Amino acid sequence: MTTAFINGRILTNQGLQSGCAVLVEGDRITGLALPSDPRVREAERYDLEGGYLLPGFIDCQVNGGGGVLFNDVPTVEGIRAIAEAHRRLGTTGFLPTLISDDVDVMRAAIDAVDAAIEQGVPGVLGIHIEGPYLAPARKGVHDAGKFRTPGDKELDLIASLKHGVTVLTLAPERVEPATMKALMTRGVLVAAGHTAADYDAMHAALDNGIRGFTHLFNAMSPFTSREPGVVGAALEDRNSWCGLIVDGHHVHPASLRVAIAAKAVGKMFLVTDAMPPVGAEDPSFVLNGETITAKDGICRTAEGVLAGSALDMATAVRNCMQMLDLTLDEAARMASTYPADFLGLSRTHGRISAGYHADFTVLDNQREVRETWIDGVRDH
Repeated sequence: MTTAFINGRILTNQGLQSGCAVLVEGDRITGLALPSDPRVREAERYDLEGGYLLPGFIDCQVNGGGGVLFNDVPTVEGIRAIAEAHRRLGTTGFLPTLISDDVDVMRAAIDAVDAAIEQGVPGVLGIHIEGPYLAPARKGVHDAGKFRTPGDKELDLIASLKHGVTVLTLAPERVEPATMKALMTRGVLVAAGHTAADYDAMHAALDNGIRGFTHLFNAMSPFTSREPGVVGAALEDRNSWCGLIVDGHHVHPASLRVAIAAKAVGKMFLVTDAMPPVGAEDPSFVLNGETITAKDGICRTAEGVLAGSALDMATAVRNCMQMLDLTLDEAARMASTYPADFLGLSRTHGRISAGYHADFTVLDNQREVRETWIDGVRDH
């Protein structure tokens, strides 16, 4: 049975369009058509009632949600709870993200993601392993006691995911170039983050295949007049992608506007770095034995150190419009199309076009999430 999504404002490859329908059969989009098209007349029609039909939001950095921290519950059930919390807030695809931890926790997390994908938990696209090969000087809230250099067995573990995408965040100055190249050869997408590298070291890492930067500006050497640092190398490079936390707290909006203007279009994407309070009533959680509390949208330790975020993707999209003066078109692409491209999923996810997964986020006139669809099935 074909379903025709009608009466919506649809984000197509040409921009927002009204007066056309999106045809879906099973889990895939089969095309776009005018309402007068026989395929639309013969289909089961779903009335969007004037809402915005956007490609489903894809979040490459989700530490937790729904009261669950992935590190604490590296199981299919934990992933399912996190996924459900974020789907209600517009995210239809995500990477459960593991903060620096021991090998046994890493193994459990990878096994859980594989099992979640095999069992069809909606929205799971792979795993993001953030650390533990990071720089103590830029550790953020990561436990530096977990930091280490990977051996061969650990490299095998990192590259062992059978289903989906693996992203690894590391500090390039802490890992040998040959090690990074070996991981990339095995399909791991390597990003730089929590790094104290200088510009020259970061430039060399980009030449060696670093694909992107984890939460640009945060936990990395800054851009200054005489030392461009990691941020300068990231903004100068034309080929890499950068994740941005647009919550108004992690990075000043002016810095974000400058960075977006400097980088090639399509290379900046939104991440939440979300923690358990997202989609949960309890604003507090425990990380590395320390209680973290979300207040006024900010997750901080008792000492005031930022500890992830209380951000969801739909709010990040609205923030892009309100804080950064971006159009809904571009903000939505930063939440869907560009992260899909970063993950190597440009032919299957992140666009409303024939052949793509029928993953949608529907917003109302206030840009609030009205419903989400994953593989042609309405979830919320």
